[in-house]
Amino acid sequence: MHKLLTFLLGVFLFTNALPQSDEITPQTKIMTLGVFHFAYPNLDAIQTKKKNQISVLNEPYQSEIIAIANAVSEFRPTIIAIEVTPDQQGKIDSLYALYRADQFTLRKGEVYQLGFRIGKISNVPIIHCVNHWGRHYKSIEALFKDSIRQSKFVEYFRNSPDSIYEPHRAPTKVKNIIDELKKLNDPAAIRERLSVYLLNPFKYEEKPGDFTGVDFETGRWFNRNLRIFRNIQRIQHSSDDRILLIIGREHLNLLNLFFDVSKEFELVSPLPYLEKASPDN
Repeated sequence: MHKLLTFLLGVFLFTNALPQSDEITPQTKIMTLGVFHFAYPNLDAIQTKKKNQISVLNEPYQSEIIAIANAVSEFRPTIIAIEVTPDQQGKIDSLYALYRADQFTLRKGEVYQLGFRIGKISNVPIIHCVNHWGRHYKSIEALFKDSIRQSKFVEYFRNSPDSIYEPHRAPTKVKNIIDELKKLNDPAAIRERLSVYLLNPFKYEEKPGDFTGVDFETGRWFNRNLRIFRNIQRIQHSSDDRILLIIGREHLNLLNLFFDVSKEFELVSPLPYLEKASPDN
C-alpha cells in the first residue's frame, strides 16, 4: 500500500508540473431529462400509491407526451440513453426496430413513450441502455443477509426524524405531465433532492462511530450513478453529437453535477424545450 501511495503521489506531482494548455477541448452536449416512472414499477424508496397513479396511455396525458417528444426533438439528439441495464440492450434493439417499422405499440414506460418516440422523430438508429444498480461493500452485503441487522436498519430507515418516508414526501397525483417534468427538472429542486441522501440512511450507525449508513449510500447511490456516468462515457461520441439522457429524476442530483464539471460534456437544460411543449407556446 505504501509503494502504491508513493507511486500515485509521484504521478500527481509529475502531471501538475506539466505546462497547462489554454486550448478548450470541444465538448459533447448532453441534455438530462428527469422523469417520474410512467409505468409506476415502484422500485424506489418512495413509492406512489395506487390511487395517485395515472395511465399515461389515456388522454390528456398522451397528447402531453407527444408534445414533450416533439419539443425535445428540437434539441436534435444524435444519441439517446435510457435507464435500462446494458444486458437488456438486445431486447430494446428489437422492440425499437419494430417501432420504427410501425409494428410495435408503445407501452407505458418512459423508455417507450419518450425514448422510442423521440428516437424515431430524430432518426436515431439505436437507443442505448446505460443503467446500473451499483455495488455494495461486502460489509453491507453481510448486513442484508442477517435478518436481525437488516430489520434494525429498515426500522431506522423508515422511522428516523429525517426519514424520506415522511408523508409529505409521498408523490401526489400528476395533473399535467409537462408541468410535472418542469418541476422535476428545476435546478433548485434537483439540488434539494441531493440533500436527502446526506441524511437518512446516510447517518445510520450500527455501532457509534461506524459508517454503516455511509457505506450503504456509497453503493446504493453514489457508486450507482458513477457507473451510469461511466456507461454514458462508453458510448462512442464526438463533439458533434448531441446526447439525450432520459432517466428517473432522482439521478439528476448527482449526474447533473458530474456532467456540469466534466471536461467531456456540456450540460443542457431541458426546461426551455419543456416550455415549448406547453399549450400556451
